[in-house]
Amino acid sequence: MTGTEAPVLLRTEGRAGYLTLNRPGALNALNHAMVRAVDAALTVWESDPAVETVVITGAGERGLCAGGDIRVIHDDARDGDGTASAAFWRDEYRLNARIARYPKPYVAVMDGIVMGGGVGVSAHGSVRIVTDRSRIAMPETGIGFVPDVGGTRLLALAPGELGTHLALTGAHIGAGDALLCGLADHYVPAAALPALVAELAASPLPDVLARHVQPPPRGELAERREWIDACYAAGTVEEIVRRLRDHGGPDAKETAETLLGRSPTALKATLAALRRARSLGSLEQVLDQEYRVSCAFLRTPDLVEGIRAQVIDKDRAPRWSPATLAEVTDADVDRFFAPLGDRELGLAATATATATADGAGTAGTSDTAGTAGTPDTAGTAGTPDTAGTAGTPDTAG
Repeated sequence: MTGTEAPVLLRTEGRAGYLTLNRPGALNALNHAMVRAVDAALTVWESDPAVETVVITGAGERGLCAGGDIRVIHDDARDGDGTASAAFWRDEYRLNARIARYPKPYVAVMDGIVMGGGVGVSAHGSVRIVTDRSRIAMPETGIGFVPDVGGTRLLALAPGELGTHLALTGAHIGAGDALLCGLADHYVPAAALPALVAELAASPLPDVLARHVQPPPRGELAERREWIDACYAAGTVEEIVRRLRDHGGPDAKETAETLLGRSPTALKATLAALRRARSLGSLEQVLDQEYRVSCAFLRTPDLVEGIRAQVIDKDRAPRWSPATLAEVTDADVDRFFAPLGDRELGLAATATATATADGAGTAGTSDTAGTAGTPDTAGTAGTPDTAGTAGTPDTAG
């Protein structure tokens, strides 16, 4: 395999390390080898004093990353025993947590399509840049799955009930709304990206940002907050749908119909995951929860059926089972959150042990590193692995 054929291109120049997701024909959909390559590069660059900033971009003109390679997950869930998908998620979620705690500025260029796993390798970074071409989403409910890669934490932290709306509908948002929801930090016009990325090799990050960051375009969600907050504050998906239908506005009613086309099981599990994420104390705890839910979904018919309908056969007519919200019981939802025993991801326990060891070794020293390992100059720190809903690229998750 030549360098240009590698699924992740790596290079260092000046003070920067550059990661390029390199599957443009598949919208840079993540596979296991890519996750390992990114993680390995971060390991090397973390201890390399010459690398001051890490930059992640996507090859091609269409986007950073459209998510995980869900055709592989489909085949594993349908024909295999799920171990390959579980192993992929284990490494992917560990990478998501690592990005959030990375001790050097991690600049994610969220240009074009950024969905599912693409959000996981970007929105946990310390410097998240969106453009006039950005289309960001966690569209998992449309394929019978749930937001993952830390997406339930990111969306749970969004203002009001905006995150609930985005998680349940899988709606795409642009730059202005990504900034409003806390999924991004800075807006840079797409035309300025080549200069910005190149300048990071020679100039300090704050100087480069000062030269290129501009006021963002206006989003759409702020004007919809009134009905979104009122309707999505309900305690059940059924009540959310009822409130949307009764609201009277055309956007709310259209949203109700959108929800009724999603997997009933995925909707209820997603709402439960979001509400639970709000009470969890760290990204690691949320990722541990998401791992339980993701592994449990491998045993449901909706994941295979949703990917079939949206990506394999493309008939856009999934036959969900159960077919209605009323048929999905509380007990059904609770099973997604059941402990996995010795198969747990265990990120929270590892993070606690590491923090304890670090605290013992640095007692009496002052904290100069910023919060959560995020450089103080990097902007506002970030706080889902599939796609395939209508309007989502067929080749990626």
